[in-house]
Amino acid sequence: MGRKRRLDLQLVELGLVTSRQQAQQLIRAGKVRSGDRILDKPGLEVLPELELQVEQPQRFVSRGGEKLMAAVEAFPLGLDQRVCLDGGISTGGFTDCLLQHGASRVYGVDVGYGQTAWSLRTDERLVLKERTNLRHLQPEDLYGSEDPWPDLAVADVSFIRLGLVLPALGRLLKGERREAVLLVKPQFEVGKERVGKGGVVRDPLAHADAIAGVIAAAEREGWRACGVVASPITGPAGNHEYLLWLRSGDWSEQEKTSEVPPTEEHIRRLVELTLAS
Repeated sequence: MGRKRRLDLQLVELGLVTSRQQAQQLIRAGKVRSGDRILDKPGLEVLPELELQVEQPQRFVSRGGEKLMAAVEAFPLGLDQRVCLDGGISTGGFTDCLLQHGASRVYGVDVGYGQTAWSLRTDERLVLKERTNLRHLQPEDLYGSEDPWPDLAVADVSFIRLGLVLPALGRLLKGERREAVLLVKPQFEVGKERVGKGGVVRDPLAHADAIAGVIAAAEREGWRACGVVASPITGPAGNHEYLLWLRSGDWSEQEKTSEVPPTEEHIRRLVELTLAS
């Protein structure tokens, strides 16, 4: 049996936290347990063999960050020092993910008001445009004469088809090489007759049609689909969602090697695996 040590130091020693300060914050917040017992005193002396469990705080201000993270891990977006546009910022999960991965500025647009997390509202890297319909937004309404324009857009919108906001994304981005990551929500892409009980789309064909429909709309706006992955978490009602990676402009052959244009068969298999999970 080893010598006792302070609880906060033991958490650091075990690698359950990254710093003593983080350990103390989690302990005082009641996030550290041993079995059913909450350990809420950083200076508590514990034996090294005591089993400890830490309830880690979520990485982002909302679940949306975890969704976009799947795209960050799957696609070579290169976010460091990048200027981005977040269409439908809401609480700010997508924006939080972008900023944590090095984005130098994010323009956040939302039709609502007061929803964005305070930690983001006070971040000078975020330019927030609320009470604004993305579909009708013009560059002069968002950018000043000296402002840098984004060349990457992310979008998480509800109660509207993505095809209706794609023209806005096109005119709000600048540069010879542009990218977008769109959260495809089948419940808003297919007709009401294909949405089941509780607002959930269960038909695999409807899911595939939703993805294919957004790709077709994007191609009409000059984009090409370079990849698609399933969101690691579902929407509030339990709908499975997908992240679609788009590019437009002049990309080198070397850069194109990372692209995997979604074929009909690829989409079918992705949907099949996603709905089975």
